Amino acid sequence: MNEKIIALKNKITDFWAGRSKSQKMMMIGAAVLVLMLIAFASFLASRTTMVPLYSNLSPSETGTIKESLDGRNIQSEIAEGGTSILVPEESVDSLKVELAAEGLPKSGSIDYSFFGQNAGIGMTDNEFNVLKLDAMQTELADLIKGIEGVEDANVMITLPEKGVFVNQASEDASASIVLNTKPGYQFEEGQIKALYHLVSKSVPNLPTDNIVIMNQFFEYFDLKNENNLQPGAAFAAQHEIKKEIERDIQRQVQNMLGTLMGRDKVVVSVTADMDFTQENREENLVTPVDEENMEGIAISAQRITETFTGSGAAAGGPTAAGGADDPVGTYQEGMNGNGDYEKLEETINNEVNRIKKEVVESPYKIRDLGIQVMVEPPTPNDPATLPQERVDDITRVLSTIVRTSIDKDTAEEELTDEEVESKIAVSVQPFNGKVEFKDEQQPFLPLWAYIVGGVLLLSIVVLVILFIRARRTKEEEEDEEFVLEEQTELEIEDLSKEQETEGLLKRKQLEKLAKEKPEEFAKLLRSWIAED
Repeated sequence: MNEKIIALKNKITDFWAGRSKSQKMMMIGAAVLVLMLIAFASFLASRTTMVPLYSNLSPSETGTIKESLDGRNIQSEIAEGGTSILVPEESVDSLKVELAAEGLPKSGSIDYSFFGQNAGIGMTDNEFNVLKLDAMQTELADLIKGIEGVEDANVMITLPEKGVFVNQASEDASASIVLNTKPGYQFEEGQIKALYHLVSKSVPNLPTDNIVIMNQFFEYFDLKNENNLQPGAAFAAQHEIKKEIERDIQRQVQNMLGTLMGRDKVVVSVTADMDFTQENREENLVTPVDEENMEGIAISAQRITETFTGSGAAAGGPTAAGGADDPVGTYQEGMNGNGDYEKLEETINNEVNRIKKEVVESPYKIRDLGIQVMVEPPTPNDPATLPQERVDDITRVLSTIVRTSIDKDTAEEELTDEEVESKIAVSVQPFNGKVEFKDEQQPFLPLWAYIVGGVLLLSIVVLVILFIRARRTKEEEEDEEFVLEEQTELEIEDLSKEQETEGLLKRKQLEKLAKEKPEEFAKLLRSWIAED
C-alpha cells in the first residue's frame, strides 16, 4: 500500500516538475477559480431569495404586518422607505392566505367594510364624513379600474356642506379624475359616456357638468351634450363642436410630437375661431352658350323690310305752341315734294343656359387657429439639450397644420409666413406638474443572477481554452520525445556498425558464401582444417 502511495506521489512530482512555469500558473489559477465558483454557488444556494409580499403600504400597516411575521418566526425585510415588506419566495403564497384570514393588510385605502368593523359610538360626525368620503373615492377608483383601457385611477370628490335650514338649497358636488390609460388606447364615445354616468350616479348631487376626467398625457375626455331642447342648447352645441375640433387637432399634434419627443415630454393646446354661420341660398343663373362671343343659340328669326319711292304731299300736323298769343298752336298742312322711304326690322330669339342652384353652406369653418406647444428637453434642467433645429422642425410641422386647417374662403388673402408663425408658440422648459403613478413591480431576475451566469460562462470558456492549450502542449512534447528517441536509435546503430566492422564483415561473407556456393565453402573449410 505504501509503495502505491509512493509511486503515485512520484508520478505527481514528476508531472509537476515536467510542467513549465506558465503552465503551473495557469493550473493554479484554474484551481483557485473553480474553488471560488464552488464557494459562490454554495453561498447563493444557501441564500434566501426575498420577494415583495405587499407594496404601497402605510408605515403603520407595515409595522403591523412585520409584527405578525416576527411572531411566526418568519424572516422579513422592509424596503422602499417602509412601504413594502419582503419575505422568502417559497412562503409568499401561504402568507398571503394566512394574513388575509386575519384581515391584513387594511391600509392603502379605506373601503366601506371599514364602517362595519370599526363603527362605534365614539366617532364624531367629522371623522365619519372624512372616512366616508375616502371610502367613496376608493370604491369609485376601483370601479373605474375595471373599465377596459384603464390601468389605474385617482379620484378626488368634493362634497358640499349641508345647510342648517331645511329649505336652504343644497349645492352640487364635483369630481376630478386622473386616469392612467394604456398607451395608444382610444376610448369610444360610449365608454366615455358610461364613465361619466358611472361617476355621476355613484355620488349624490353630482351632475355630469361638474365632472372633469383627464389622463396622464393631459388629454381631456369630455361628454357630448345631446340635449338640444334646453335654453342655450345652440350655444352649447356650437361650443361642443368647437372643443371637438380643437381636441382632434390637439390629439393629432400630441400623437405626432409624442412619438418624436416622448409621450410625457410634450403638452399641446389648441385654440380655434369657428364660423357657425349657415347660409341657405337659391341661385338662378343665366349664362350664354357661347361664352367667348357671349351669344346663345338662335331658335327663331323674323325679318321685315319696307321701301317707298314717289311724290306727293307730305303729312301735315300741328305746329308748336306760339307763346302767349298762340298757346295751343295751329294746324299746318303738308307741302308737296319727292322722297324715298325704307324700313328694316329683324327679330332673333336666342336660347341661353339657365342654371338653378340651391346652395347650403357648411356652418363649421375654421376662421383662425392657434397652436401652443410646450416641450421638455431631454435633460429637464438643461434647455440646451434640445437643439434649435428640432424646435424649427416642430414649428414647420405646426405651420403646415395651420395652413391646411384654416378655411380658404374666409381669408381674403393667402396667409404669409409671418402671419402663420404668429399663430404658433413653441416653449422649451422643464415640466414640474407631472402626474406620476407608482409602477407595479414586475418580476425580473436579480442582478446577482446575471453576474453569476456571466462568471460561470467566462469560467467555462477559460477552462476550455486551458484544456485545449494543455492538450496541444502535451502533443508537442510527445512529438519532441519521439523525434529524440528516433535520433538516439539511429546514432546507436551507426556506432555499433563502426565497432563491429571487421569481425561482422568476415562472418557475413562466410554466411553468404555458405548459402550461395556450398561446395567452395566446403573446400575452404577442408583447407583450413588441413592447415591446422
